[in-house]
Amino acid sequence: MFKMLFSLLVIGLDVWASLNVWRNTRSDGVKIGWLIGIIIFPIVGFLAWLVAGPKDQKRLPGKW
Repeated sequence: MFKMLFSLLVIGLDVWASLNVWRNTRSDGVKIGWLIGIIIFPIVGFLAWLVAGPKDQKRLPGKW
């Protein structure tokens, strides 16, 4: 049961990250690079994107 919930959580977070990458205003090459990383390495790719990924320029500092 725990494995299934963990898998659904990882899939949900990866889908969310992929959608945010796709909607970002960065170049297509950067988007494809992040998407490949998230798809090939679901957990590590998501965490890397969360920490170092392209951030939206419109976001205010300190706001999620």
